[in-house]
Amino acid sequence: MSVISPDLVHLDADLGGTTTEVITALAGVVHAAGRASSPQLLADAALAREAQNPTGVPGRVAIPHCRSAAVEVPTLAFARLSRPVDFGGPDGDAELVFLIAAPEGGGKAHLKILSKLARALVRGDFLERLRAATTEEEIVTAVEEVVGDIPQTTPPAEKPTDKPVEKPRTRLVAVTACPTGIAHTYMAADALAQTAAAREDVELHVETQGSSSTEALDPDLIRDADAVIFATDVGVRDRERFAGKPVIESSVKRAINEPSVMLDEAVAASRNPEARRVSGTASASAEKQTELSWPRRIQQAVMTGVSYMIPFVAAGGLLLALGFLVGGYDMANGWQAIALQHSLTNLPGNEVLVDGATVAFDRSGLALYLGAVLFATGQMAMGFIVAALSGYTAYALAGRPGIAPGFVGGAISVLIGAGFIGGLVTGILAGLVAWWIASWKVPRILSSLMPVVIIPLLTSLIVGLTMFLLLGRPLEGIMTGLTDWLSSMSGSSAVVLGVILGLMMCFDLGGPVNKAAYLFATAGLSTGDEASMQIMAAVMAAGMVPPIALSVATILRRSLFTPAEQENGKSAWLLGLSFISEGAIPFAAADPFRVIPSMMVGGAVTGATAMALGVGSRAPHGGVFVLFAIDPWWGFLLAILAGTVVSAATVIALKQFWPTKAVAAATVDA
Repeated sequence: MSVISPDLVHLDADLGGTTTEVITALAGVVHAAGRASSPQLLADAALAREAQNPTGVPGRVAIPHCRSAAVEVPTLAFARLSRPVDFGGPDGDAELVFLIAAPEGGGKAHLKILSKLARALVRGDFLERLRAATTEEEIVTAVEEVVGDIPQTTPPAEKPTDKPVEKPRTRLVAVTACPTGIAHTYMAADALAQTAAAREDVELHVETQGSSSTEALDPDLIRDADAVIFATDVGVRDRERFAGKPVIESSVKRAINEPSVMLDEAVAASRNPEARRVSGTASASAEKQTELSWPRRIQQAVMTGVSYMIPFVAAGGLLLALGFLVGGYDMANGWQAIALQHSLTNLPGNEVLVDGATVAFDRSGLALYLGAVLFATGQMAMGFIVAALSGYTAYALAGRPGIAPGFVGGAISVLIGAGFIGGLVTGILAGLVAWWIASWKVPRILSSLMPVVIIPLLTSLIVGLTMFLLLGRPLEGIMTGLTDWLSSMSGSSAVVLGVILGLMMCFDLGGPVNKAAYLFATAGLSTGDEASMQIMAAVMAAGMVPPIALSVATILRRSLFTPAEQENGKSAWLLGLSFISEGAIPFAAADPFRVIPSMMVGGAVTGATAMALGVGSRAPHGGVFVLFAIDPWWGFLLAILAGTVVSAATVIALKQFWPTKAVAAATVDA
């Protein structure tokens, strides 16, 4: 089946005045052609990709694209718009729009076809042909001609021997990569390669780290390169290959919009002894080091550490909750003795010898033993959270050489009682020290030992000495004071904390502020005290409110929301019940000034209610599906209900008396 057909082409059409409307309309075209099982699922996936980075490209073209479970065969829908729409392109509103829809989890062959189209969009003759077409069949023919052959990973670069030059060429290598790996990756590669081919002073080889294929650069090319260009929006895979080379870094869209400028910068870097060089870092947060301030880089590194820590928290916390469910809530009194002293052939009774004393349990036999095993596994996972936070924060700052000293620092923090505060400090310290040591100019004989031996050794030594001799006791005192304060909370102070946590959880719906509140809750959960479990319950309940409230609002007052928001509302409630706050992001992105304040008010009500009722959660995630680990469960549900009612009523009121332009226009048209 061809990727495009006449019924997927609309010429000189008015599909709306916003990106949401155009993408939604094209998703409907794909569905009407029998190429998508659900237009909304396809539109949601494309809009989520659009929210990451606008897809407007030079030539007044837009290429919204995604991979979706709603699509079974690679598909292109095309519209030549009578009313151009702003897709964030560098030279104005887009007139030509391709919706590129790829099957989720499919093979690479179809992605090669789609990337071939993306590469053709940097050619002026192809765009003019699309603009001049008078029939849908002409568009289909033009597209089929450019996607008919399976492309190579990168266009062949002109070799110096093919054409004599009067002066030596600067040898450059480049890597391009975008989050989806379908379009921008290859457009950036071709923009750089075509610009370089037209110049006599550079020789360029490009590696595209996309979804269709990744043909790694020849090690000899990397060895002989004078400089490196990283045009990426995600981490560069195997970045260590380029260690020591002068480097220019930017977003993938800059390579599309300003390829000549980037080549000039790379040439200049190759001739500058003081130019920044690749230190071997592979972290995504280090990609724009030349453009980010140190506070911003540290903030991103901490968020990276939190994101890597969360799987330990989620797995460990849920296993602890299952341990309590299976083995009883007195499991904490002797889980280690039960798990180590017994087996499937030697099941425990309801009395177990723990540290020389006999301890009675509510349950016995297989239930008690399996509960202890689940609990022990969860404890081991929870034991890694501070080390993971520290290790991956250091990794985000310094790459692979920062991991070991970061984990060492986190383990030291646990040993001396500094907890997650110590883990944050050691992660940042280890990352900065490792980054500093990596910047040293060392003899070539030592360069290969730097990332695997010298940097981890020296950084671990510095972090260990700093923690034991200087920072450990003060940080331990801060952590102890914080724990004591949480344990002493009651009455109005607990309610105020619930309000603050609820506001934080609903402020950016999965962003840094939301993650900070979640980190505060999950880090305390490892202590097992009652106050920490109450904080966890308040955070989880508040994070569930936005998607549920917006889903309710779209049902109660459908006319106040755009068609795309109405469709999002049909599934948002399930995301909310699962504690996936990100289900509200499409609403907040489209209308932040009405949605975000409304959600924050409801989150504050939920947090305050949960704390006032003394609701505690032993599980760090799962929403209503872990009610067995929440006590009292009815208080948890009541807090969510209260916040949902407040948020839904507030957002309906704001949209009623201060309607958005899209809704107002739809109302007038109706």
